Amino acid sequence: MAKKYDVVVIGAGPGGMTAALYASRANLSVAMVDRGIYGGQMNNTAAIENYPGFKSIMGPDLSQQMYDSSVNFGAEYVYGSVESIEDKGTIKVVKTDSDELEAKVVIIATGSEYKKLGISGEQEYGGKGVSYCAVCDGAFFRNKDVVVVGGGDSAIEEASYLAGIVNHVTVIHRRDQLRAQKVLQDRAFANDKIDFVWNTNVTDVIGDDTKVTGVKVVNNQTNETSEIATSGVFIYVGLLPMTEPFAGLNITNDDGWIETNDKMETAVAGIYAIGDVREKNLRQITTAVGEGGIAGQQAFKYVEAHSEADKSEVSR
Repeated sequence: MAKKYDVVVIGAGPGGMTAALYASRANLSVAMVDRGIYGGQMNNTAAIENYPGFKSIMGPDLSQQMYDSSVNFGAEYVYGSVESIEDKGTIKVVKTDSDELEAKVVIIATGSEYKKLGISGEQEYGGKGVSYCAVCDGAFFRNKDVVVVGGGDSAIEEASYLAGIVNHVTVIHRRDQLRAQKVLQDRAFANDKIDFVWNTNVTDVIGDDTKVTGVKVVNNQTNETSEIATSGVFIYVGLLPMTEPFAGLNITNDDGWIETNDKMETAVAGIYAIGDVREKNLRQITTAVGEGGIAGQQAFKYVEAHSEADKSEVSR
């Protein structure tokens, strides 16, 4: 028999944990479902320097503090991988790989995942030198040479982090300038352990069958090909929304991102979306937290409104 809640939050990143805090503090019964450890991608971040209240804080430390707050008013943490949401009007059925949960409100906070390059050797050498998380895997490359692929905030943040561990970092970017924030660029340009290869695409990851030994690259202006010797390849080329379980709800756009209004409402009444899974311009911890607060409060209003409607129906 399905467990019943007022609110089910899918995802326990900063947005999901904030939504659970606000909803449970409003005296609603809340389940927060996640297939991994709470905190999401914060756990893969070394130092967070743009979250108000902290000059700098380790990602796992901020995750723990947020989690402690999120369950302080009774929200439950439920481990599971959500497979679908069934909309039954005033009731939503959330199906996981091991259970079913019923709720009046569902808040989707599943976030996004790193894009893959889709090149030869990328999958083959996953865990053997190819990584998408410097914090997780950087220590394995101590005193070795690595490459970072990308030019956005994540790529340059992780390049600077790796420079404190490895021998040398080569950033390979397909354009002739970075897209990262200027403060991150300045920090990387000033680091003599980081250099840059511009207007270049990685075409292959190569190795000796047990580990990565290099990458093949092509200059997209001259078509000149070459190889760069490396022990590790850290890839940061964008994000993909984690919305596959919700495809049947018709709440995503053509690229898979969920569209909402400023109240975090989707096209389905009683279903909200927050954080990196939304169609928006800025994906940061601060924006996810703000959206989580809005969704948690809107969940309370939704439940209250429908409770009053149910009472009116019964009294007729």
